[in-house]
Amino acid sequence: MRPSAPFKRVLIANRGEIAVRIIRACREMGIIAAAVYSDADRDALHVQLADEIYPLGPSSPEESYLNAEKVLAIARRAGADAIHPGYGFLSENPAFADACSAQGIVFIGPSADNLRSVGNKVAARQVAQETGVPIVPGSVANLNGRGEAAAIARAVGYPVLLKAAAGGGGKGMRIAHNEEVLEHAISEAAGEARRAFGNPSIYVEKLVRAPRHIEVQLLADNYGNIVHLGERDCSIQRRYQKIVEESPSPGVDAEMRQRITEAAIRMARGVSYRNIGTVEFLVDGSNFYFLEVNPRLQVEHPVTEFVTSVDIVKEQILIAAGERLRLRQEDIVSRGHSIQCRIYAENPFENFIPASGVVQAIRHPGGPSVRIDSGVQDGSSIPMEYDGLLSKVVVWGKDRDEAIARMSRALDEYKILGVFTTIPFKRFVVKTDLFASGRFDTHFISNVWADWIKHAKAMGMIPSPVAETATDIRPVTAGSPLSRREEMAPWRVMGMFSAVRR
Repeated sequence: MRPSAPFKRVLIANRGEIAVRIIRACREMGIIAAAVYSDADRDALHVQLADEIYPLGPSSPEESYLNAEKVLAIARRAGADAIHPGYGFLSENPAFADACSAQGIVFIGPSADNLRSVGNKVAARQVAQETGVPIVPGSVANLNGRGEAAAIARAVGYPVLLKAAAGGGGKGMRIAHNEEVLEHAISEAAGEARRAFGNPSIYVEKLVRAPRHIEVQLLADNYGNIVHLGERDCSIQRRYQKIVEESPSPGVDAEMRQRITEAAIRMARGVSYRNIGTVEFLVDGSNFYFLEVNPRLQVEHPVTEFVTSVDIVKEQILIAAGERLRLRQEDIVSRGHSIQCRIYAENPFENFIPASGVVQAIRHPGGPSVRIDSGVQDGSSIPMEYDGLLSKVVVWGKDRDEAIARMSRALDEYKILGVFTTIPFKRFVVKTDLFASGRFDTHFISNVWADWIKHAKAMGMIPSPVAETATDIRPVTAGSPLSRREEMAPWRVMGMFSAVRR
């Protein structure tokens, strides 16, 4: 007999692949999945899959997905028991969580108090200090002008990293190598933070030059029970935005794993954390430093789901409904290895400039242990108003070597026509010896990709995927132009099809 659903109706206050992911979880749990959409998303995949849909109006984020009053009004009209914010947008907004509670609507995420104590990066650093979790040297309060920033930077030593207090995802971050560029970096970081999070507050910390970026996934119920689901390695980044993630980390041994997961749980207990969250660290040799808490569902959650067989979205919903954790720490076992590649609408051959347009055709990869979390389909429009994440390719293997081989094969199969995407870049990443070795850090792209792309441009190897048409998705037979081209070394390395001159 099917158990009763924890909620009757959940409003999903998001878009794209994460809205699709949450809709699917709700449907499997017997929950009515209601979705919102902006004018730019009228024909989006999440709109087509939801049980109920409600328009938000204009396409700008401020007038649609970031408009708390509109979202709450729709939730009341729909009769929603709960709102799932996904990630980004309103997911880390304590005022929104408070407003949900005041109107008798469950916010599927941490409490407003949690969001204030750890969602703000400065407040989280203060909690880390209090709970004995190591932090990178720097400020533990919002900067009060250039003078204070300069004083802290001189104390910890240049280069320093300026970071937004109110959000993550690489937004509102700038490096200052000396005092001469500090003021400009502050202005740029604060401006981007204001646009992304509605809060210009920033802080400063010492730049760790070649770290690994390691995070620990937590589940915490309302009764003091907390478990971790192991760690993820998110070291391959572009402009501080994660683009390839894996679990477990090839750079974390058993001893480090125990220390870093214990620190994550200690941090969560220090603020009586509830629901799901991720504690992030910079790892420098045998040392690790607290980076931030992401008090929400993470883009990279599927790799943890693959290795632990835990459905994190469903657990999040159950916790929000007041249920106790169904898992004890000894129940959680990590098996095999999982890798995720984020696919963005960007042109990797032109400094990753954002791309827009219409998806003419898609061929998703398949096969054993390959998962595609996608927010687009044939005919989808890619608007410029939002983050360019199109989909995520996630694979599992019995060990890291098999996972890499499976990801390489899946990316070779993946075809999105009509817009530039980062698929060719991800093909290059997983085929490099450095990635295979597992001995990389957050400078992977600057150390490897930049040199390769210079060579590619000099050799005239830059393909033009937007020149393709839907007719180019077809079986490749022996002797065809595509198969002959694939025999050429540059194309074999990239694993990419481009337009064929006929």
